[in-house]
Amino acid sequence: MNLRISTVLCSVAAIAWGGWAMAAEPADSAPAGWLNARECGASGSEFSTTAPTEKGSKTITVAEAGDFQAGQGVMLSQCNPRVAGKAIWGPRHVVVMGRPLDDKVEIRGYDGTQGDWVVLLLDVPEGSKSFCWSEDLARTWSETVPITGDWQPLRDGIEVRFNEHDWEKGYTVHFSLRGQLVTAIEKVEGKAITLRDAPTRTSPAATLRHCDDAALQAAIDRAVREKRNLHVPVGRYRLSRGLYVRNATAMTIEGAGAVDTILDISEGEGGCISLSKGVEVTVRNFTMVGHSGFAERDQCGLLRTRGSSYFWGFGAKGCNAVSIGSTERVLIENCHGRRMATECFVSGSTSRGTVEKPNESHSKQTTYLRCSAIDCGRNGFNDVMCGSENTSVLYCRIVDVGGCAWEGASRFVRFIGNYVRNAGTVAMGNLGPANHDATFPELGAGQHIVADNVFESNVPYGGCAIRAAVGATQVLVRDNLFVNFGSSAVNISGKSDLTHYPSANATISGNLFDMTEIGEKSSPRIAVDVSAPDVIVGNNQIYVRGDCDPQVTAIKVEEPAVHLNIHDNLIRNCGAGIVTSRASSRVGEVVDGRTFTLSTRTVPLDHRAADQCRGWGLVWLAGGRPAALSAIEAIAGAETTDKVRVTLQEPYTAKAGDGFELIPTAANWVFRGNTVSGCRRPIVLDSYGGPSSIVRANIVTRGGTPDVKQAIEMRGRFDLIGNHVAGFDEAGSAALRLFPDPLSRTAGGLVADNVFQSCAQVVSESQEGLWQAIHAKENVYIECGSTPVKQQ
Repeated sequence: MNLRISTVLCSVAAIAWGGWAMAAEPADSAPAGWLNARECGASGSEFSTTAPTEKGSKTITVAEAGDFQAGQGVMLSQCNPRVAGKAIWGPRHVVVMGRPLDDKVEIRGYDGTQGDWVVLLLDVPEGSKSFCWSEDLARTWSETVPITGDWQPLRDGIEVRFNEHDWEKGYTVHFSLRGQLVTAIEKVEGKAITLRDAPTRTSPAATLRHCDDAALQAAIDRAVREKRNLHVPVGRYRLSRGLYVRNATAMTIEGAGAVDTILDISEGEGGCISLSKGVEVTVRNFTMVGHSGFAERDQCGLLRTRGSSYFWGFGAKGCNAVSIGSTERVLIENCHGRRMATECFVSGSTSRGTVEKPNESHSKQTTYLRCSAIDCGRNGFNDVMCGSENTSVLYCRIVDVGGCAWEGASRFVRFIGNYVRNAGTVAMGNLGPANHDATFPELGAGQHIVADNVFESNVPYGGCAIRAAVGATQVLVRDNLFVNFGSSAVNISGKSDLTHYPSANATISGNLFDMTEIGEKSSPRIAVDVSAPDVIVGNNQIYVRGDCDPQVTAIKVEEPAVHLNIHDNLIRNCGAGIVTSRASSRVGEVVDGRTFTLSTRTVPLDHRAADQCRGWGLVWLAGGRPAALSAIEAIAGAETTDKVRVTLQEPYTAKAGDGFELIPTAANWVFRGNTVSGCRRPIVLDSYGGPSSIVRANIVTRGGTPDVKQAIEMRGRFDLIGNHVAGFDEAGSAALRLFPDPLSRTAGGLVADNVFQSCAQVVSESQEGLWQAIHAKENVYIECGSTPVKQQ
């Protein structure tokens, strides 16, 4: 196709909006061979004016004609009342996005006087035939009233009518009501402007703005056809809907400069730029502005409704900066999203397929370079599906983001060199039966490298800065800085359930955790929290500047995670230094006297192994406390989440919902070479433990922190070998304080080759006989007030 024919086609696309004319100012020059967006009629003008409108009249008289020209797209407020969108969400307990409403609910009476953009939610609680409604995305609700099947008033003339449906199952309905008219200019005569479409409402003072989405879409389509790059000059390009790049083979869309080339979708919905399939696309040098910022984060996220249990506010009023759908290679560079309601930068892709049925058309490499997501209602960056591969978020800035800083179920992700402040979790995983592909679990998913980032202040969403969970495997968290951190930092979670896969295999190393709270109030938080198996935590610094902060726990690990190595960490001035604890699981359905399924669980299972956990202990809980002990014959069915079955060696009367804890036969826990100083509770061993749970060659000192009751608190079976414990010289303090295990049993263990120095008391027992059960030998006591009787 030659250039002249392509130019004519672009002109025809613009004429469909009423003809087009060049902008008043000369078009910014584009690089040689590039298409200039101005050639297709894009104005990039911020000018706006007001005009009264008359229903049915295409001609309006504006206060100022400004730079409006025939052929340009425009948006006119308050003059075209209509239902712009509607959907039904539910039934309750079903994870499903909004579906077509059809005629299940009708609405009438919206005439534009109630607002130019009104989002209504109708909520029908499960188990009822009544409803309440909200127009501020669930911040406030009306009173609940019965559904009558007739027209029922909401406010100011708006009425709804519910028709026959299984409403008692719990549903939520949304309507998007708009007064905006999107049209084009046919003629300009002084202050008289003739529009392509007539307003449907008389308004005394409508606002007329430029609208460039039709012209920009024509430019993109032409550039794709001609296999050319697209230059977008400096300007503010208002969008009523998103722009699409479909099936591009090799294309760059580039703004003249990120500061002054703005795509503004604050009056519309969709992605500023959405990529659909194709081979290679680069987008660079834009600022993209939406309509919902950090202050609206509660309205963009998961809404608390009594109908649907899965209603996300952005589903009713959403916008993205960039959306990617299965494009093979993508570079997003120097693009900056602001006030995005949905994920600011988001990708979803089909997967590579299997050896038998390969799929070449999937996201193979996506790079976000020097971008930013600031003041956004939901996520900064997101890979929704596990099919995307090799996504890199590099040297980006994520600040004031109401959802996750990053959320990824995809493979081989690099989150490197970014700055994150007052933003949600870097979340890895989110895999389960509803989000996986044919290669899972053999190929795995959720593999991440999170490195060289700076995390400052706190986390407003998600509970911690970094989390690997529900399906994430092979995760590296290394060489990150946490500055004045007032929230939990890293969580490697082993929890799963019927709809999510378990996680495993992570290394947390070389990080500096400054957990100092500089705000008015310190909150409970954990620097490193581990409940997944096969994890190394090593060579980190975790500290609080100044006095000890009792709200901070440096490192916490939970049974029954296995194969944990906690080594060479430097911990100072934390409320708790190294803590072990116990995670519980729950019975799903009881099959027979010895067999039951699992609901929520923290069980380290390998999907490739047939029968697992043979001989493990299972501790039944009553009121949250250990009450009885069973033994496991085997756990089978780990290849799926919903077929896992536990078989006991002996019958036990259990019921659905009963809680229990697991005791591995060999946990393979090692705590070695750590330095713990100035902590109120330096080492707390509150797990069942076992013969392969070893605390070796650690240095534990009181430092300047007062009122420290003990250096090491042991409530299970652990071996203490070659540790140096010093300075616990306050009255009533002990180097080692012994307790029975959670089942009130004498735990035993080995205490050997340790040095206890300047301690008021070496061993304290909560009951007699605990020290006698310890195998103690070759320990050294220097300048200690009270030493144990038994020495071997």
